[in-house]
Amino acid sequence: MTSALRVMVVDDHPMWRDAVARDLEDARYEVVAAVGEGRQALRVAAAIRPDVVILDLRLPDLPGAEVARGLAASAHPPRVLVLSASGEHEDVLEAVKAGASGYLVKSASREEFLDAVRRTAEGEPVFTPGLAGLVLGEYRRLATQRPSYDGPRLTDRETEVLRLVAKGLSYKQVAERLVLSHRTVQNHVQNTLNKLQLHNRAELVRYAIERGLDEA
Repeated sequence: MTSALRVMVVDDHPMWRDAVARDLEDARYEVVAAVGEGRQALRVAAAIRPDVVILDLRLPDLPGAEVARGLAASAHPPRVLVLSASGEHEDVLEAVKAGASGYLVKSASREEFLDAVRRTAEGEPVFTPGLAGLVLGEYRRLATQRPSYDGPRLTDRETEVLRLVAKGLSYKQVAERLVLSHRTVQNHVQNTLNKLQLHNRAELVRYAIERGLDEA
């Protein structure tokens, strides 16, 4: 998978941008672009359609959250992993609300970063330890402000997989817990996404949390 994954890096610090690109290339990802401004990132992403965008929040022309929002609204939206020096709660929540799939602080190790890129590409919401609870709490708060909705019926197995995904387990961990193959878990998740007309795992987790499945 990694050899085919196309990644774009957006960061206004040339040395950091180059270092991130090198780490990605060493891990056999294809770095299709590395840019330093938000407007440029939106133009380039529209032209080359990367699978994943590594996005810094501090850019000279546009706030990173605005760039994430523009990417999410594009005709071919990539998955967005924020890589920022800030661990401020407001920055994290703003980025997620803008459409970011995950949020990692720059103090993360190389291994943590590369693992986060892989998981983001697979549709998993990825957060620096300590930030995941913050995001889940915000989802729950928003859920109390929305009317209840009875969506399409899921099978018992789909509901079981969804419950574990909402608790933050990776596909591999879900497979081990339920004694299923990794591929079977992916198929259940994809079927659930299709039924609920959702686009990625982050939206799926939000759906499950709004219905209290993560607490079951």
